[in-house]
Amino acid sequence: MLKLSTGLRDYMAVTGSLRAALGSCVLKIYAGTEPATADASIGSATLLCTITTGGDGTTPLAWEATASSGVLLKDITDVWQGTNAASGTASFFRFQTIADANASSTTAVRIQGLCAVAGAELNLSSLTLTSAATQTIDNFALTVPAQ
Repeated sequence: MLKLSTGLRDYMAVTGSLRAALGSCVLKIYAGTEPATADASIGSATLLCTITTGGDGTTPLAWEATASSGVLLKDITDVWQGTNAASGTASFFRFQTIADANASSTTAVRIQGLCAVAGAELNLSSLTLTSAATQTIDNFALTVPAQ
């Protein structure tokens, strides 16, 4: 189940859309124990890869301009890519800003979820990431629940 940070929920309640909130975010893939909430510190988890537009390490990810049935999709023309910073087994991910220091926060915009080969919030072709290899995310969808 996706975990939304307090900062993201507050942003959507008052300031703007989910798409706008994620407009300055990257996707970070970690090995280790998933924190209990998206507000929690990353703890001792190891950063395996930072996914950005074009894999440049700094350009936030792009999302489609429209949604259908509450589903926000990765911009089909955007290349989500990164170079693995370490070797390990992917266990969870966070959408977060590049400047996010991963400390406990109730104001940071974050979405957190599990990684798997199938049936998770982020499905990868393999959970084994190797240092210096390129990691690409071809498709991603965020669904805002109806109930």
